[in-house]
Amino acid sequence: MNVRKIAIIATFVALCVATNYALAGVPNVKVMDFIVFIGGFCFGPFTGALMGVLSWAVWGAINPYGFVFQVWVATMFSEAIYGILGGLLGKNLASTNFGDERLNLSIFFGTMGFIMTLIYDLVTNVVFALVVDWPIIVAIVFGMPFTILHEVSNAAIFSVGSIPVIAVLEKVSGGNRFGNSKK
Repeated sequence: MNVRKIAIIATFVALCVATNYALAGVPNVKVMDFIVFIGGFCFGPFTGALMGVLSWAVWGAINPYGFVFQVWVATMFSEAIYGILGGLLGKNLASTNFGDERLNLSIFFGTMGFIMTLIYDLVTNVVFALVVDWPIIVAIVFGMPFTILHEVSNAAIFSVGSIPVIAVLEKVSGGNRFGNSKK
């Protein structure tokens, strides 16, 4: 791993933690998932997964909501889902001209954000239930308002933010699609 990639990962992780603190008072509305997804999309699945794990490693250890080891581990590795799928999508969409299909791509990114968040919330709710010795269905039902808020807010953030942020990052990086290709 080169110095440039390490700097990119550190910057994205710091951005994730900083935005989580900025939004700490708003339950389950965060941009961390989006940032990790964009990191994966632009820099590949491994880099995206690493951003997700490291972001939760830091945030989970020092967040204002408390610390539970098993939940911390589950959230670290569940956050990697955003980076991995972002990276896979980045490789598949490497030659896509975002201007041509802007509306369809926005809907697609929003749908992907919703699905990834559904998976993330399901995993973390199951782990929480096991840790506190609740029936899994009870944890899912009681967590439903937070889960729905998380999924809907992520769908909106991914839908509205993906194309503009990817386009800006592409422009800043010199016009190529971050070394991703359809190969």
